Amino acid sequence: MHARSRCPRRALRGATLAIFWIAVSGLATARAQQPPYDVFPSAEPPYYRVRYEASTEQGKLIFGVNYTVWIPAEVKTLRGVIVHQHGCGEGSCKSGLTGAFDLHWQALAKKHDCALLAPSYEQPQQANCQMWCDPRNGSDAAFQQGLADLGKQCGHPELASVPWALWGHSGGGHWAGGMVLLHPDRVAAAWLRSGVPLLEANPDRPTIKPHTLSDAALQVPVMCNPGTKEGVTVKDGRFAGVWPANEAFFGHVRGRGGLIGVAVDPLTAHECGNQRYLAIPWLDTCLEARLPKSPGEPLRPMTTDNAWLAQPTGAEAAAASQFEGDPLRAAWLPNEAVAQRWMQYVKDTAIVDTTPPPAPTHVKQQGRQLTWEAEADLESGLAGFLIERDGQPLTQLPEKPKNPFGRPIFQGLQYSDTPAQPLVRMAFTDTEADPNRQHVYRVIAINTVGLKSKPAAAK
Repeated sequence: MHARSRCPRRALRGATLAIFWIAVSGLATARAQQPPYDVFPSAEPPYYRVRYEASTEQGKLIFGVNYTVWIPAEVKTLRGVIVHQHGCGEGSCKSGLTGAFDLHWQALAKKHDCALLAPSYEQPQQANCQMWCDPRNGSDAAFQQGLADLGKQCGHPELASVPWALWGHSGGGHWAGGMVLLHPDRVAAAWLRSGVPLLEANPDRPTIKPHTLSDAALQVPVMCNPGTKEGVTVKDGRFAGVWPANEAFFGHVRGRGGLIGVAVDPLTAHECGNQRYLAIPWLDTCLEARLPKSPGEPLRPMTTDNAWLAQPTGAEAAAASQFEGDPLRAAWLPNEAVAQRWMQYVKDTAIVDTTPPPAPTHVKQQGRQLTWEAEADLESGLAGFLIERDGQPLTQLPEKPKNPFGRPIFQGLQYSDTPAQPLVRMAFTDTEADPNRQHVYRVIAINTVGLKSKPAAAK
């Protein structure tokens, strides 16, 4: 496999079909990717990117792949890496090209001195997704090589050895769960949205090799997150098999005492919806508990003294000491704070937040144009901005926010929970400004529950 860096300091239908596609359009891409994987944001610091060509060697990754990483400013030593893994098919794979640019996921990474990494596997639409979403088919090795190469590129060689927090959608959930089972000593926690690995042979899917569940993997916090229309309340359709697969995986792991929960999205089918408003606080809790205090130390054991339990498809949670039922059939939640959010999420996904977002920074005015920077609210993300001129509301960005998959957010949202392309800029031009006046502008951030930040004045 050949690695290509995007400027070091700048930022199957079966295997036969896949290899045929590589022969005609994959191995000849030493100079450029093929559509739809050839349009992506540039990787200027603090973003870095490497790309590996497809391989025809037995056991190696048969698809090309990009890895893009974001490194928090001023971090001296990385403590971990958060991986945002897309699902199967061209649309989902292409969406991975913007995953590292997501401001909300960056807020989580920054809090814990973690990098944020998003792969983009160049899978043709009809190719066999198992050839990357099963990490044993080459994507495990490519991922770890990517961490090493990106670590050298960005000046953080520890990226190759720090713990992982894994989020995966659909086939990405299969991948993330597989990595838990293969490398339990490296995974701090894993969120599996609409996809889980296989633990027992399935006669209906004989080409999928089951994983082995070790005692070490039982100690990794895992959350299964299917949509209710994926077999929970809607029993037919394309994704009706998702819940039975989740139920089987959950049953195996929890039955042996594993730290695994279930959070059924009450609004969706296979799309990601509003899951990030529970996934990010849940991962925040797990990272707080598990990341080593000092570099190079092993992951800390997950604390279980304050655990809460709930029926997997229920709506109420209780402290473990007060739970009525079999605890080894109950969804495991790490503490009361997460349990309270879980109960709000499984009801209607309207998780309560009473804290305003951070105020914008570096607000600059040049002529009629304003530019600024902003960080997302860890709890509720970033919905947009209000622009004031001379103390009066002027406009809101975006003017007509839309999100077919959940709450509207400033960066837009694709099916696989990543920002839309082209990436939106934090900029505004006041075309109606009076050229004979010196106007005073202020920018206010708004999170996805409508709370406003303190205003930041332009300089």
